[in-house]
Amino acid sequence: MRVLIAAAGTGGHIYPGISIANKIKKEEKDSKIIFLGTTRGLENDLVNRAGYELKTIEAYGLSTNISLKNIKKLFKTFIGFRQANKIVKEFKPDIIIGTGGYICGAAVVAGTLNKVPTVLHESNAFPGKAVKVLSKKANAVMVSFEDAVPRITNCKNVVFTGTPVNIKKQDYGINEKLKIIKNMGLTETKPIVLVFGGSQGAQKINEAIISLIEAKKIKNYQIYWSTGPKQYDIIKMKLNEKNININNIPNCKIVPYIYNMEEVENIADLVVARSGAMTITEIANLAKPSILIPLPNVSKDHQMHNAKVLEKVGAAKIIKNADLTDEILQNTIENIILDKSKCIEMGKNAFKISTLNAENKIYEVIKKVMNERK
Repeated sequence: MRVLIAAAGTGGHIYPGISIANKIKKEEKDSKIIFLGTTRGLENDLVNRAGYELKTIEAYGLSTNISLKNIKKLFKTFIGFRQANKIVKEFKPDIIIGTGGYICGAAVVAGTLNKVPTVLHESNAFPGKAVKVLSKKANAVMVSFEDAVPRITNCKNVVFTGTPVNIKKQDYGINEKLKIIKNMGLTETKPIVLVFGGSQGAQKINEAIISLIEAKKIKNYQIYWSTGPKQYDIIKMKLNEKNININNIPNCKIVPYIYNMEEVENIADLVVARSGAMTITEIANLAKPSILIPLPNVSKDHQMHNAKVLEKVGAAKIIKNADLTDEILQNTIENIILDKSKCIEMGKNAFKISTLNAENKIYEVIKKVMNERK
């Protein structure tokens, strides 16, 4: 099988693409897979690290505002369409897969011109503009949440598959769990709250945690906090100004980034995070209670829609970014973490919307589309 995967910009688009590629390689070892991206996004790091070839084109998110900047982007995007068409003609893929974002436009157009079947994957509960517009041309659209199905009206073949994630539910033995907790710099005597804001961190969340530390409110639980690499030194400096040593805070361990997220997320008792699609999927698959602070000012407020998927089944509490304070966060954490039965119930509710084996479901859709075109 020859496959072209269009995935660019953020990890939320690229990681699902890589997971899909890995699944295809596992099932069909002789497959030839290349990625289509830009020279600007995370794909330049992540795709190469995953062992796949990346072809780059000009592609930009377009705005309806008339300005010289947008006119230049439009011109470059048209160049990108021609570049994508050339790549498709030369590579001759059997199928094109788009995992969201502006890069999909060029890929789907090139696929249509060359009569190559195309499928799209949408990670968010509220589909992005690219997927909604391009769904009419696609042979199938795969979605992460059932809530997204009725929101895609231009495609007759919309399939609920879930989002493929690398983090899986693990049942660690007591000794293994204690070892993980010790390596985290915490103890087994108090429940653990995992706090993170994505790979870039989340300033509003970080500010609230700093206030909790300064007020010495973290007493009945422990926090394992990933600040994001770009925020870590800033937070270290802010804590130093308050005469607080970042490496010696009672009941709190602060790290720039979590490289063993599967271990940490599995042993955490509560998750505090933004509500990107992959985070929601991980929380559901691991059956974790959560406090979600959706990132505002993103397209169609999609993080709020993602968060509501968990909230409506009783698995999460939502705090709006504008409303977040240390006091509100503290009260919300303690209302959950100090009530063991509530933690268990919320975790069970989260698992109700879990989408295990998403890779298998996606692979089935891909094979079905290809078979129908033979």
